[in-house]
Amino acid sequence: MARNLDLTALRSFVAVADCGGVTRAAGYLNLTQSAVSMQLKRLEEGLGCRLLDRSSRTIALTAAGEQLLSYARRMLELNDEVYARLTAQEFEGEITLGVPHDVVYPAIPQVLQQFHADYPRMRVTLLSSFTTHLKEQFARGECDMILTTEDGVEAGGETVVELPLVWIGAPGGTAWKQRPLRLAFEHRCIFRKGVQEALDRAGIPWEISIESDQTRTIEASVSADLAIHVMLDGSAPPYSEPIQHGGALPELESKKINLYCSDLLSGAAAENLRMLIRRAYGNGAGTRLAAQ
Repeated sequence: MARNLDLTALRSFVAVADCGGVTRAAGYLNLTQSAVSMQLKRLEEGLGCRLLDRSSRTIALTAAGEQLLSYARRMLELNDEVYARLTAQEFEGEITLGVPHDVVYPAIPQVLQQFHADYPRMRVTLLSSFTTHLKEQFARGECDMILTTEDGVEAGGETVVELPLVWIGAPGGTAWKQRPLRLAFEHRCIFRKGVQEALDRAGIPWEISIESDQTRTIEASVSADLAIHVMLDGSAPPYSEPIQHGGALPELESKKINLYCSDLLSGAAAENLRMLIRRAYGNGAGTRLAAQ
Protein backbone atom coordinates (compact mmCIF):
# COMPACT_ATOMS: atom_id res chain seq x y z
CA MET A 1 0.00 0.00 0.00
CA ALA A 2 1.27 3.46 -0.91
CA ARG A 3 2.44 5.65 1.93
CA ASN A 4 2.39 9.44 1.83
CA LEU A 5 4.80 11.98 3.21
CA ASP A 6 3.38 14.82 5.28
CA LEU A 7 4.14 18.08 3.43
CA THR A 8 3.70 20.11 6.62
CA ALA A 9 6.35 17.99 8.31
CA LEU A 10 8.60 18.30 5.26
CA ARG A 11 8.25 22.08 5.39
CA SER A 12 9.31 22.06 9.03
CA PHE A 13 12.24 19.79 8.21
CA VAL A 14 13.45 22.13 5.44
CA ALA A 15 13.03 25.13 7.75
CA VAL A 16 15.16 23.46 10.45
CA ALA A 17 17.83 22.63 7.88
CA ASP A 18 17.84 26.21 6.54
CA CYS A 19 17.64 27.95 9.93
CA GLY A 20 20.10 25.67 11.68
CA GLY A 21 17.86 24.74 14.58
CA VAL A 22 14.34 24.12 15.84
CA THR A 23 14.01 27.43 17.70
CA ARG A 24 14.69 29.61 14.67
CA ALA A 25 12.63 27.35 12.42
CA ALA A 26 9.68 27.62 14.80
CA GLY A 27 9.90 31.40 14.67
CA TYR A 28 10.14 31.35 10.88
CA LEU A 29 7.11 29.05 10.58
CA ASN A 30 5.18 30.87 13.32
CA LEU A 31 4.82 27.60 15.26
CA THR A 32 5.83 26.50 18.73
CA GLN A 33 9.07 24.58 19.20
CA SER A 34 7.15 21.57 20.46
CA ALA A 35 4.98 21.54 17.34
CA VAL A 36 8.04 21.56 15.05
CA SER A 37 9.77 18.89 17.15
CA MET A 38 6.67 16.68 17.01
CA GLN A 39 6.46 17.02 13.23
CA LEU A 40 10.12 16.05 12.87
CA LYS A 41 9.61 13.05 15.17
CA ARG A 42 6.63 11.81 13.14
CA LEU A 43 8.60 12.27 9.93
CA GLU A 44 11.52 10.21 11.26
CA GLU A 45 9.19 7.51 12.57
CA GLY A 46 7.35 7.33 9.27
CA LEU A 47 10.57 6.94 7.30
CA GLY A 48 12.16 4.67 9.87
CA CYS A 49 15.45 6.59 10.01
CA ARG A 50 17.13 9.49 11.79
CA LEU A 51 17.16 12.72 9.82
CA LEU A 52 18.85 15.00 12.35
CA ASP A 53 22.00 14.52 14.39
CA ARG A 54 21.22 15.95 17.84
CA SER A 55 24.43 14.76 19.53
CA SER A 56 25.99 18.23 19.67
CA ARG A 57 24.75 21.70 20.59
CA THR A 58 23.94 22.46 16.95
CA ILE A 59 21.62 20.29 14.89
CA ALA A 60 23.12 18.74 11.77
CA LEU A 61 21.64 16.56 9.04
CA THR A 62 22.41 12.88 8.93
CA ALA A 63 23.24 11.22 5.62
CA ALA A 64 19.57 10.27 5.26
CA GLY A 65 18.57 13.83 6.14
CA GLU A 66 20.80 15.27 3.45
CA GLN A 67 19.26 12.93 0.91
CA LEU A 68 15.71 13.80 1.98
CA LEU A 69 16.40 17.55 1.88
CA SER A 70 16.80 17.58 -1.89
CA TYR A 71 13.56 15.66 -2.39
CA ALA A 72 11.73 17.81 0.16
CA ARG A 73 12.67 21.05 -1.58
CA ARG A 74 11.41 19.72 -4.92
CA MET A 75 8.16 18.45 -3.42
CA LEU A 76 7.45 21.74 -1.66
CA GLU A 77 8.31 23.73 -4.77
CA LEU A 78 5.89 21.66 -6.83
CA ASN A 79 3.22 21.94 -4.14
CA ASP A 80 3.58 25.72 -4.04
CA GLU A 81 3.50 25.95 -7.83
CA VAL A 82 0.29 23.91 -8.07
CA TYR A 83 -1.35 25.94 -5.33
CA ALA A 84 -0.33 29.20 -7.00
CA ARG A 85 -1.65 28.15 -10.40
CA LEU A 86 -5.01 27.01 -9.03
CA THR A 87 -5.50 30.16 -6.99
CA ALA A 88 -4.59 32.63 -9.74
CA GLN A 89 -6.59 35.41 -8.10
CA GLU A 90 -3.66 35.84 -5.75
CA PHE A 91 -1.54 37.05 -8.65
CA GLU A 92 -2.75 40.54 -9.45
CA GLY A 93 -0.58 43.35 -10.67
CA GLU A 94 1.39 44.63 -13.62
CA ILE A 95 4.77 43.91 -15.16
CA THR A 96 6.26 46.41 -17.59
CA LEU A 97 8.28 44.65 -20.28
CA GLY A 98 10.54 46.58 -22.65
CA VAL A 99 11.44 44.97 -25.98
CA PRO A 100 13.42 46.32 -28.96
CA HIS A 101 11.30 46.91 -32.05
CA ASP A 102 12.27 43.94 -34.18
CA VAL A 103 12.49 41.46 -31.30
CA VAL A 104 8.75 41.73 -30.80
CA TYR A 105 7.71 39.31 -33.55
CA PRO A 106 7.14 36.42 -33.49
CA ALA A 107 8.29 35.57 -29.96
CA ILE A 108 6.62 38.18 -27.75
CA PRO A 109 2.98 37.56 -28.83
CA GLN A 110 3.50 33.87 -28.07
CA VAL A 111 5.03 34.71 -24.69
CA LEU A 112 2.20 37.07 -23.76
CA GLN A 113 -0.47 34.61 -24.84
CA GLN A 114 0.95 31.81 -22.69
CA PHE A 115 1.59 34.13 -19.74
CA HIS A 116 -2.01 35.35 -19.84
CA ALA A 117 -3.24 31.75 -19.82
CA ASP A 118 -1.08 31.00 -16.78
CA TYR A 119 -1.79 34.25 -14.89
CA PRO A 120 -5.01 35.79 -16.24
CA ARG A 121 -5.15 38.46 -13.53
CA MET A 122 -1.64 39.75 -14.23
CA ARG A 123 -1.17 42.48 -16.85
CA VAL A 124 1.94 42.90 -18.95
CA THR A 125 2.50 46.40 -20.33
CA LEU A 126 4.69 46.16 -23.42
CA LEU A 127 7.06 49.00 -24.34
CA SER A 128 8.91 48.92 -27.66
CA SER A 129 11.96 51.06 -28.33
CA PHE A 130 15.71 50.90 -28.97
CA THR A 131 18.14 49.14 -26.68
CA THR A 132 19.74 52.38 -25.49
CA HIS A 133 16.38 53.91 -24.61
CA LEU A 134 15.14 50.74 -22.92
CA LYS A 135 18.23 50.60 -20.74
CA GLU A 136 17.66 54.21 -19.71
CA GLN A 137 14.05 53.43 -18.80
CA PHE A 138 15.14 50.33 -16.89
CA ALA A 139 17.69 52.36 -14.91
CA ARG A 140 14.96 54.84 -13.96
CA GLY A 141 12.69 52.03 -12.80
CA GLU A 142 10.19 52.54 -15.62
CA CYS A 143 10.57 48.93 -16.81
CA ASP A 144 10.52 45.81 -14.67
CA MET A 145 12.11 43.63 -17.36
CA ILE A 146 13.82 44.43 -20.66
CA LEU A 147 15.40 42.67 -23.61
CA THR A 148 18.43 44.24 -25.27
CA THR A 149 20.88 43.58 -28.08
CA GLU A 150 24.50 44.15 -27.10
CA ASP A 151 28.06 43.05 -27.76
CA GLY A 152 28.38 41.79 -24.18
CA VAL A 153 26.19 41.54 -21.13
CA GLU A 154 26.29 43.79 -18.09
CA ALA A 155 26.01 42.80 -14.45
CA GLY A 156 22.58 41.47 -13.59
CA GLY A 157 21.77 40.41 -17.14
CA GLU A 158 21.71 37.06 -18.88
CA THR A 159 22.20 36.20 -22.55
CA VAL A 160 19.31 34.19 -23.96
CA VAL A 161 20.74 33.80 -27.47
CA GLU A 162 23.57 35.11 -29.67
CA LEU A 163 22.97 35.65 -33.40
CA PRO A 164 25.09 36.94 -36.31
CA LEU A 165 24.20 40.10 -38.19
CA VAL A 166 23.32 39.73 -41.89
CA TRP A 167 22.75 42.12 -44.78
CA ILE A 168 19.07 42.62 -45.67
CA GLY A 169 17.67 43.88 -48.98
CA ALA A 170 14.68 43.71 -51.30
CA PRO A 171 13.91 40.32 -52.90
CA GLY A 172 15.94 40.23 -56.08
CA GLY A 173 17.15 43.75 -55.35
CA THR A 174 20.31 45.39 -56.69
CA ALA A 175 20.86 48.18 -54.15
CA TRP A 176 23.68 46.17 -52.55
CA LYS A 177 25.68 46.39 -55.81
CA GLN A 178 25.65 50.20 -55.94
CA ARG A 179 28.62 52.32 -54.87
CA PRO A 180 28.62 54.19 -52.69
CA LEU A 181 26.59 51.57 -50.86
CA ARG A 182 23.23 53.00 -49.82
CA LEU A 183 22.37 52.23 -46.20
CA ALA A 184 19.10 52.60 -44.29
CA PHE A 185 19.23 52.89 -40.49
CA GLU A 186 17.27 54.24 -37.55
CA HIS A 187 18.95 57.13 -35.75
CA ARG A 188 19.56 55.17 -32.53
CA CYS A 189 20.27 51.76 -34.06
CA ILE A 190 23.27 50.26 -32.26
CA PHE A 191 24.22 48.20 -35.32
CA ARG A 192 25.12 51.11 -37.61
CA LYS A 193 28.52 52.04 -36.14
CA GLY A 194 29.88 48.50 -36.41
CA VAL A 195 28.51 48.17 -39.95
CA GLN A 196 30.16 51.41 -41.05
CA GLU A 197 33.48 50.32 -39.54
CA ALA A 198 33.25 46.95 -41.32
CA LEU A 199 32.65 48.70 -44.64
CA ASP A 200 35.57 51.07 -44.03
CA ARG A 201 37.87 48.14 -43.31
CA ALA A 202 36.73 46.46 -46.54
CA GLY A 203 37.33 49.66 -48.52
CA ILE A 204 33.69 49.92 -49.62
CA PRO A 205 32.33 53.48 -49.91
CA TRP A 206 28.94 54.02 -48.28
CA GLU A 207 26.35 56.65 -47.42
CA ILE A 208 23.33 56.82 -45.11
CA SER A 209 20.62 57.41 -47.70
CA ILE A 210 17.61 56.58 -45.51
CA GLU A 211 17.46 57.65 -41.87
CA SER A 212 14.45 57.63 -39.56
CA ASP A 213 13.23 57.05 -36.02
CA GLN A 214 10.60 54.63 -37.35
CA THR A 215 11.44 50.98 -38.01
CA ARG A 216 8.60 50.68 -40.54
CA THR A 217 10.11 53.50 -42.60
CA ILE A 218 13.40 51.63 -42.82
CA GLU A 219 11.65 48.36 -43.70
CA ALA A 220 9.59 50.01 -46.46
CA SER A 221 12.65 51.70 -47.95
CA VAL A 222 14.60 48.45 -47.99
CA SER A 223 11.72 46.49 -49.54
CA ALA A 224 11.56 49.18 -52.27
CA ASP A 225 15.25 48.48 -53.05
CA LEU A 226 16.22 52.04 -52.16
CA ALA A 227 18.90 50.92 -49.71
CA ILE A 228 20.04 47.93 -47.65
CA HIS A 229 19.93 47.30 -43.94
CA VAL A 230 21.44 44.98 -41.32
CA MET A 231 19.52 42.71 -38.95
CA LEU A 232 20.12 39.60 -36.90
CA ASP A 233 20.07 36.32 -38.75
CA GLY A 234 16.57 35.02 -39.40
CA SER A 235 14.88 38.37 -38.79
CA ALA A 236 14.15 39.69 -42.28
CA PRO A 237 10.69 41.35 -42.25
CA PRO A 238 8.10 40.76 -45.00
CA TYR A 239 9.09 41.88 -48.50
CA SER A 240 12.81 41.67 -47.75
CA GLU A 241 15.42 38.92 -47.52
CA PRO A 242 19.06 38.23 -46.66
CA ILE A 243 21.39 39.35 -49.44
CA GLN A 244 23.31 36.59 -51.18
CA HIS A 245 26.32 38.78 -51.95
CA GLY A 246 28.90 36.02 -52.45
CA GLY A 247 31.54 37.85 -50.43
CA ALA A 248 31.02 41.24 -52.06
CA LEU A 249 30.04 42.64 -48.68
CA PRO A 250 32.00 42.12 -45.44
CA GLU A 251 30.95 39.52 -42.89
CA LEU A 252 29.44 41.06 -39.79
CA GLU A 253 29.75 40.37 -36.06
CA SER A 254 27.26 38.67 -33.77
CA LYS A 255 25.07 40.31 -31.14
CA LYS A 256 23.68 39.00 -27.87
CA ILE A 257 20.01 39.22 -26.94
CA ASN A 258 20.10 39.85 -23.20
CA LEU A 259 17.45 39.77 -20.51
CA TYR A 260 17.53 42.15 -17.52
CA CYS A 261 15.11 41.94 -14.59
CA SER A 262 14.61 44.39 -11.73
CA ASP A 263 15.76 43.30 -8.28
CA LEU A 264 12.31 44.31 -7.06
CA LEU A 265 10.62 41.83 -9.40
CA SER A 266 9.95 38.54 -7.65
CA GLY A 267 7.38 35.80 -7.30
CA ALA A 268 6.07 32.91 -9.34
CA ALA A 269 4.44 35.10 -12.01
CA ALA A 270 7.66 37.02 -12.74
CA GLU A 271 9.70 33.81 -12.86
CA ASN A 272 7.17 32.30 -15.24
CA LEU A 273 7.52 35.27 -17.59
CA ARG A 274 11.32 34.98 -17.48
CA MET A 275 11.08 31.27 -18.27
CA LEU A 276 8.76 31.88 -21.24
CA ILE A 277 11.13 34.51 -22.66
CA ARG A 278 14.17 32.25 -22.25
CA ARG A 279 12.34 29.43 -24.00
CA ALA A 280 11.05 31.62 -26.85
CA TYR A 281 14.43 33.13 -27.69
CA GLY A 282 16.61 30.17 -26.82
CA ASN A 283 14.86 27.50 -28.89
CA GLY A 284 15.58 27.95 -32.58
CA ALA A 285 15.84 31.69 -32.27
CA GLY A 286 18.47 31.87 -34.98
CA THR A 287 15.86 30.99 -37.60
CA ARG A 288 13.26 33.55 -36.72
CA LEU A 289 14.23 36.32 -34.29
CA ALA A 290 16.09 39.62 -34.31
CA ALA A 291 16.69 42.71 -32.23
CA GLN A 292 17.89 46.25 -32.43
